[in-house]
Amino acid sequence: MKSEYAFSQMKSRKNPYAAKLKRPVTIRLGEDVLDYFKAMAEETHIPYQSLINLYLRDCVVHQRKLDLFWQDEQAEGGA
Repeated sequence: MKSEYAFSQMKSRKNPYAAKLKRPVTIRLGEDVLDYFKAMAEETHIPYQSLINLYLRDCVVHQRKLDLFWQDEQAEGGA
């Protein structure tokens, strides 16, 4: 191994995968969700953060939408 390297003389190129790097974010997940993915991580030997990312990527690829609707309070018998 050399004691010094002359990087200015080397022909360099940008990392072609730089655009696909993961970005750290902070999200709040329910304990049940975290427990689910951690249990799956133990079964599959894949880190739970990677499993969550894989699941969300699958949603993106298949353009999955959340089927969410709010019930009318009067229909529930509320005041």
